[in-house]
Amino acid sequence: MALFGYHASHEQFKPSVLLEYVQAAHKAGFTSVSCSDHFHPWSDRQGESGYAWSWLGAAMQSTPLKFGVVCAPGQRYHPGIIAQAAATLSEMFPQRFWLALGSGQALNEQITGDFWPAKPVRNMRLKECSQVIRALWTGKTITHYGLVNVEQAKLYTRPLIAPLIIGAAITPATAEWLGSWADGLITISHPYEMLKQVVEAFRRGGGAGKPMYLKVQLSYAAQESTALEGAFDQWRTNVFSSSVLSDLRDPQQFDAIAKFVKPEDMYKYIRISNDIQQHIQWLQKDIELGFNEIYLHNVNRQQQTFIEAFGKQVIPSLQGTN
Repeated sequence: MALFGYHASHEQFKPSVLLEYVQAAHKAGFTSVSCSDHFHPWSDRQGESGYAWSWLGAAMQSTPLKFGVVCAPGQRYHPGIIAQAAATLSEMFPQRFWLALGSGQALNEQITGDFWPAKPVRNMRLKECSQVIRALWTGKTITHYGLVNVEQAKLYTRPLIAPLIIGAAITPATAEWLGSWADGLITISHPYEMLKQVVEAFRRGGGAGKPMYLKVQLSYAAQESTALEGAFDQWRTNVFSSSVLSDLRDPQQFDAIAKFVKPEDMYKYIRISNDIQQHIQWLQKDIELGFNEIYLHNVNRQQQTFIEAFGKQVIPSLQGTN
């Protein structure tokens, strides 16, 4: 059975406002929440970037929902700090937290001033970080030297049950690699054939039987023209390939490259429609691909309209389907 979550976009809304939205999502029937740990937004038009880890404690206290965060250990964060942060949330809110790890973007990680490695090196560093995090969750004293270094680290406050480590992937190649070591997969809503390739690659790499999460980028409004306008305004900086998204350094660079994007281009990357039945049909295909949890990110600013409409019409029609 697929579960439906609300994606809390820290790049677009203040943390206090997002707290109100997740409370509204809970009342509307959403069962979980996802977010991303950013230092910068993707665009100056989005204009926010609250600290996800601080917000998670407040949000998890204010609702009984399950929460997860996507972050990138290895440069901006030492893996020991991520291990401690995730352990603390999991101890306070047992079995309500999952941790997703990705190789990151220069947009967020290069604020340290350190060298930004190529993707293969970032992948190796990510896997090392995941191994350090898992080891610390066992309570052992860890010393490790490699792409990240750890000396005599021991995590004293730990949950009875460690959270899942979900691997974040955009491409089939990364998904296949993650299948061998991650507890599950989180990816984004590519066009159907590409999304199918990501799923097949993850299973082929060793992910068969592991949970798969999907973050769906959509734009819903009462009028399709409004939905398109909102998607173009807020999310046109995010339609590029993974290699581009990973290496641009600041929101101004994203805004500059997005000048070449036309409003009609957005239909290829965002599920834009004012038709609830169309959204249901798209999501039914996601369920058929085997996604266990689907996190809905309405990329325009009309969050309350989206939460109410999907809570009343979309979630009830799809809950319990396989």
